[in-house]
Amino acid sequence: MRSLLPLFVVLPLVAAAVSVALARVPKAQRTVAVVTIGATVALAVVVLVSVDRDGPLRMNLGGWPGRIAITMVADRLAAVMLVLGAVMLLVVLFYALGQSGEGARSPWYVPAYLVLAAGISAAFLAGDLFNLFVAFEILLAASYVLITLEGDDDQIRAGTTYIVINVIESLLLFLAVGLVFAATGTLSMAELPGRLAELPVGIAVGLNVLLLIAFGLKAAIFPLFSWLPDSYPTALSPVTAVFAGLLTKIGVYALIRTETQLFPGGQRTLLLVIAGLTMVIGGLGAIAQVDMKRILSFHIVSQIGYMVAGLALGGVAAIAATVFFIIHQIPTKTALFLVEGVVEQDTGTSALDRVGGLARRSGVFGLLFLLPALSLAGIPPFSGFVAKLGLIEAGFGLAEWVIVGVAVAASLLTLLSMVKIWTGVFWGDPQPHPRGRVGVIRHHRLMGAVTAATVALGLAVAVAAGPIWRFCERTATDLVASAPERGGDR
Repeated sequence: MRSLLPLFVVLPLVAAAVSVALARVPKAQRTVAVVTIGATVALAVVVLVSVDRDGPLRMNLGGWPGRIAITMVADRLAAVMLVLGAVMLLVVLFYALGQSGEGARSPWYVPAYLVLAAGISAAFLAGDLFNLFVAFEILLAASYVLITLEGDDDQIRAGTTYIVINVIESLLLFLAVGLVFAATGTLSMAELPGRLAELPVGIAVGLNVLLLIAFGLKAAIFPLFSWLPDSYPTALSPVTAVFAGLLTKIGVYALIRTETQLFPGGQRTLLLVIAGLTMVIGGLGAIAQVDMKRILSFHIVSQIGYMVAGLALGGVAAIAATVFFIIHQIPTKTALFLVEGVVEQDTGTSALDRVGGLARRSGVFGLLFLLPALSLAGIPPFSGFVAKLGLIEAGFGLAEWVIVGVAVAASLLTLLSMVKIWTGVFWGDPQPHPRGRVGVIRHHRLMGAVTAATVALGLAVAVAAGPIWRFCERTATDLVASAPERGGDR
């Protein structure tokens, strides 16, 4: 079973090379991408079932000793992230096939998208810090191509900001990796917990903070988030949907690994402060916007604050709530950006004052926004309510009243901004429509069908909240245990 792990990286990279050779045959390119990512989804499900039943998978590539090998590890957290990542990549790929526009037709979209898929899988499976760094670099290269695909001035300007910030993140992470190796003599996440525990407190804290800054930039936590609301809205909607659903969650994933396994409980107070400010500033920033895409982009930041709060609270209950929050957020956030993409494709804009009455033209389309929006705000019985309730209960259990109050207030800010989108885009008087007074979904059937499927996936998380929560508790138990080995060879 462990021999499946390299395929998550190898298959997309090989497919990317093939798709470059097929640049003049768009249909063949897309077929290669669909088959490759579809196969990745199937492999991810197999790995998740195996890991949950039998324990972690670990493989040293080439049979080299773990100290110098490229190590790939899949435990429960990595496995569920692989499944979510692969499913969202497949969903958004189908969505992109239904979108018109120069960027969607670019021969470089599919190769870059496949390289992005390889980088996402490599990040989740990395068994040591250096290969996590390499995965981030793969993501950066692919992300820059995707974010500037149409090549207009706004995309180039935003892409430049994106690349500069991520190069700084890369330099910080590379410095942190080098210092960790110098201090401990290893980069293996299986060996590092014991080695780091032996270091003087000052050195351990310094390494922890350096990694926190590097991964915090990737996750867009306060005060390192300002690049995100400026970069994401300029990209194609399918690109923004993938970035919103997955890329910041990779930063959160790295933070979870760092703060539960390498430095358990090391920066609890700092993380609580960061979490509260991230929630509030993201929520206030969203309310101040007058464009649907920018509102949703600020909410990427705000929702990251909840995940960091659970990480800061620590313990099985809080970490389980954090994992559940990630499982809820990925399809929910992706669905909202897919809805935005249909709005922009159909009307040519997502500015609140230039769009209106879409729910009256297509009630189904209005529902596709309303359901994930209510979930994002934490309204029962949706999955967002379950995730936030888990975090609030963990906060009450630890008597952390301030962060509980901030979480509730941030949920109200989220609800207000979702109401702002609803009244501006979906309610009110219908604006003149370039294609006549017909339902939005009918113009883009594939995009509409994919959006509906993503919304349904988010609803399925709420319906299956009990089994998913129990899985999250098992995952959190593994993480909190912080065993020196994430799993033996199988």
